[in-house]
Amino acid sequence: MTVWDDLQGQPAVVAQLQQAATGDSLTHAWLFTGPPGSGRSNAAKAFAAALNCDQDDVSRRGCGECHACRTILGETHADVVFVRTEKVTITIDEARELVSTAGNRPSSGRWRIIVVEDADRMAERTTNVLLKAIEEPTPRTVWMLCAPSPADVLVTIRSRCRAVALRLPPAADVAALLVSRDGVDPAVAESAARAAQSHVGIARRLARDAEARQRRLQTVRFPLGLRGITAAVMMADKLVKIATEEANSSNEERDAAEKAALLATLGAPETGTLPPAMRSQVKQLEDDQKRRAKRSITDSLDRTLTDLLSFYRDVLIIQMGNSVELVNVELRSELEDFAGRSGPEVTLARMDAINKARKRITTTNVAPLLTIEAMAAGLV
Repeated sequence: MTVWDDLQGQPAVVAQLQQAATGDSLTHAWLFTGPPGSGRSNAAKAFAAALNCDQDDVSRRGCGECHACRTILGETHADVVFVRTEKVTITIDEARELVSTAGNRPSSGRWRIIVVEDADRMAERTTNVLLKAIEEPTPRTVWMLCAPSPADVLVTIRSRCRAVALRLPPAADVAALLVSRDGVDPAVAESAARAAQSHVGIARRLARDAEARQRRLQTVRFPLGLRGITAAVMMADKLVKIATEEANSSNEERDAAEKAALLATLGAPETGTLPPAMRSQVKQLEDDQKRRAKRSITDSLDRTLTDLLSFYRDVLIIQMGNSVELVNVELRSELEDFAGRSGPEVTLARMDAINKARKRITTTNVAPLLTIEAMAAGLV
């Protein structure tokens, strides 16, 4: 096992990063880009582990077995900072703190590494705070920024970073990873990888959670029952509920584990009232979890709309007579019947309505239900 094993379907990226990790000179700023599910954050983490790997033999850097590799992959290494926000944006104060951290020399590893997983969630003013630190980094500091595309990062930052472009891996590679890493049944893994459209994280959740698979199938089948505005409004309400249930299901286990870990770290008593100092820390955690829950519902709703979009994508493929494999292959007969009721122009207009709703939900402070209702009316 090495740190590169989870980067399925990315041979060019692995080769690029391996060469950089074992070379004599190293670029001090990197920009990892790729669509959601491509593994850009995992690539940055693997690269960070390879750079600080304990192996003296450079050809074995990124072994995945040494203390440095294991702690970096577990995000507990003292010299590697992972930045991800549970809010809409990374604040300017958080950016200033990163710059301060980046100025410290590494305490045990070769490099002080800052991994910003949500570089696209920084406003221009916030990004400018990082500019000088990225342009003139301290000698043993490496910046790794992650974003969906180069266009999501200011050109002044982009021009100072070495680009690493990832793509969505083939569904077969994602399925193989689920089988080898998670012990998923091959048939379930194949179905989950295809339904997730090669998004590794979503595929893993679908493969391990039968209820998640059922919620997704319910979403995809909604257009089959659209027969008027009333049905559209009802569909909108159900879509929002499905997204909320999916987000809550994903968060509950994580929230409970975080709280248990905090209480154990604080040495909290198993019974009785917590001391005031402990209560304040637990309250802070709960507040952070509430903020994360709000964003996770937005992200879940976006994913739900992506699942809905896959229905119309398959319809368009059938209408155009394309031989590309369907995402929802189990619904082929129903998709073919639906495709025969309209033309490609209508399907494209419906896909455009969904994409507009996705953009409004993820970039503006709109009421999700009203946005989805307006979208659903355009699907009738």
